[in-house]
Amino acid sequence: MRYKYCPQCGAKLIEKDAGDDGKVPFCEKCEKYWFDAFASCVITMVINEYDEILLIGQKYLSDEYMNFISGFMRPGENAEQAAAREVREEVGFEMDSLESSGTWWFEDGEMLMHGFIGRVKKQDPVLSVEVDSARWVPCEEAEQYMYPDMPGNAQYGTYKKFMAAHEKK
Repeated sequence: MRYKYCPQCGAKLIEKDAGDDGKVPFCEKCEKYWFDAFASCVITMVINEYDEILLIGQKYLSDEYMNFISGFMRPGENAEQAAAREVREEVGFEMDSLESSGTWWFEDGEMLMHGFIGRVKKQDPVLSVEVDSARWVPCEEAEQYMYPDMPGNAQYGTYKKFMAAHEKK
């Protein structure tokens, strides 16, 4: 989101040079730059000791595809804390380990997606009201249920990172 008005005083912002960042919205009254803002989100591929991936269905996102667990970061959280919280909230799991799988810019939602691979012991999920269904799927079969590969698809990027490492075993 590009600011047009100062969030502090409400004055109309001007474009002002900010060194290497180029023209940035600036409040002459507050003498403050307002850099573009965007949401930071997490997406976590949960995998068990049998190399099965937990896929969740959320009808408000899609009737056709299943996803990994995702959600928005909260102020004061780092990405790892947000990933652990989202997994706990959406399916009731405490993860044994968590590793970063990278970051992706999701243009449609103006979001920076922080990807993770989380390990758990196989168990039945306890679904939150945000999740309509969940199932464990062998990692080699998961792709057929996922959103198609496209720029900014953090689910696919995380899956590809895991599969590259899995195939080397």
